[in-house]
Amino acid sequence: MSIVDALVPPDLLLSDVAARLATAATVSEACALAVDAASRHTPAMIATLLHVHDRLRCVAAAGSWQVYSSIRPAEGVAGRAFTSGKSEVLLAVGNDPDYISLGPEVAVEVCAPILAPSGQPIGALNLEWTEPVDADLWRDLAEQIAELLGERIAQLGGPPAESRGERLLRHAVALTAAGSDRELLSTVVEAARDVSGLSTPVLAVPTRVGARLYGVDGPLGQRLRARLGTRTVARARRHGTSYTIGDPASLDAHGFEELVDAGVRSMIAVPVGPVDIGAVLLIVDEGVVTPDPATVNLVELLATQAWTCLDRLKTLEHLRERATSDPLTGLRHQGSFGERIARATPDRTALLAIDVDQFKTINDTYGHQAGDQVLVEMARALQSALRHGDELYRIGGDEFVAVVDVARPDEATGIGERLVSAARTIGRTVSVGVALRRRGEAPELTLRRADAALYDVKREGRDGVRLADSP
Repeated sequence: MSIVDALVPPDLLLSDVAARLATAATVSEACALAVDAASRHTPAMIATLLHVHDRLRCVAAAGSWQVYSSIRPAEGVAGRAFTSGKSEVLLAVGNDPDYISLGPEVAVEVCAPILAPSGQPIGALNLEWTEPVDADLWRDLAEQIAELLGERIAQLGGPPAESRGERLLRHAVALTAAGSDRELLSTVVEAARDVSGLSTPVLAVPTRVGARLYGVDGPLGQRLRARLGTRTVARARRHGTSYTIGDPASLDAHGFEELVDAGVRSMIAVPVGPVDIGAVLLIVDEGVVTPDPATVNLVELLATQAWTCLDRLKTLEHLRERATSDPLTGLRHQGSFGERIARATPDRTALLAIDVDQFKTINDTYGHQAGDQVLVEMARALQSALRHGDELYRIGGDEFVAVVDVARPDEATGIGERLVSAARTIGRTVSVGVALRRRGEAPELTLRRADAALYDVKREGRDGVRLADSP
């Protein structure tokens, strides 16, 4: 037993905790008083964590410079004690896969579940020491402190509900994790309902003939779909956030007839994104509720976060599109050229290397702008000559490559002839080299053979097709 343990009169510690818990007026205060009382008798790092929504949240702590705000119930030693409802003692924390390190080296950790009178775990009391202590003694003490705390929490109404700020933070994380517009819009709608406390959130985007509504559900939402026009959306778009402060039966609701006629008695309207976008988040209810300014501020923060995440998704989509398309010609692909030729099937996939004849002369004589226009026209002409499923890539300058699947070599050269004919329709000519991928051949070597065949066409006068390795 350490000197610290020798100075701990267990009865005095427990009576101190009990006396201070009796003075607590709230659950948070009870946790803080229990931690403070225990910290008077030991230099441990102490934390109380209560289950709030889907996390174990730190409600009070002492002795540590830094603490985790929350952990998932399945994480860490505290999560394990909470989930199992049984105390945990660690004498070699480094060997425990669930131990979460934070701060100084810990020699002993003791964690006791905080139980409701029914025996249901509602949290955990965690103590950590940097020097050896009597683990058995502290396990008993931790369990008794946790029992006293659990009883007092029950007397005060149970663990605290998730605050609106905590809800907003949780939804903000979900918005950030959304991988598509559809998922994001669904998350925004659910978050708006949760944070505001109103029943029916609707995301309205103005159109030429009214407003497109997202997230509409329930009878009130369906009535809104039938009646909502552009007036309310335009008002929020132009002037910003607004909310109701009373019953439209007793207060003049002029200008909001389309909402009142649908059965709306309470509303928060928040613009989403820049003014020229025009989207508006409407959260309405059939009951008369006066939203307080703090709630409205949270909804505004939610709308801001939603727009930021939506803008990020659009940026990512734009980057993906640029990565799989040529910005000049607009040729679009399911993946990069390297990925496509890597999937080439031996004896079935042909690469057609295509070069615009005398393209340098066009640039030198008429300028690069004229050259770019030729490339755009050429891409359209070549694309029109290919079959469904064939892919055309611009791999640099005036060089294109078509990737086609064929049954025979002459089928590939036939496609090459169509490409040559297509170029002639716009007053240009191309040289085409064709190569089928061989078994065991790297796709880069197949392309090199197609290029060699293309230059054979160039040497023979351009405007033609040649199959690689043909006499």
